[in-house]
Amino acid sequence: MGREELIHELNEGFDALAASMEGLNDEQLTQHWYGDWGVREIAAHVAGWHWEMEQALMRIARGERPVPEGVDYNDADAWNAKFAAGVADMGPDEVVEDLRASKEAFVAAARRVPEDRFEEGRAANRILHTSAIDHYQEHEPPIREWRQREGI
Repeated sequence: MGREELIHELNEGFDALAASMEGLNDEQLTQHWYGDWGVREIAAHVAGWHWEMEQALMRIARGERPVPEGVDYNDADAWNAKFAAGVADMGPDEVVEDLRASKEAFVAAARRVPEDRFEEGRAANRILHTSAIDHYQEHEPPIREWRQREGI
């Protein structure tokens, strides 16, 4: 699967994730039901990975290693907590707008990466899957299930 096919799959997954958040009011967006998180924190978490991996894609496009020296993504929980905490002062609508902006920046960066970097097993392919395609599939169903349970 090439870059454009992956981006198409990414866009479809993002649209489903975004649709799962549509129509929620501020109280619903900030209600915690997913551990210590609600939809606002999920959106911030996904956006955080978009922004972080946008930079990784930009480095790949320049022929550099995706991860800068001294940065370690192995402790995903710490990164996730950082991304979720980063929205404490943002309104719920701002968080959703940031999610959309982060996705657009992420896709724009992916389009700058040479096509061969999207072959299975290559870094750009893994980044699109882990930070977007698979990530959306991880978070969209729980939001829909929560909405169904709550009658929202």
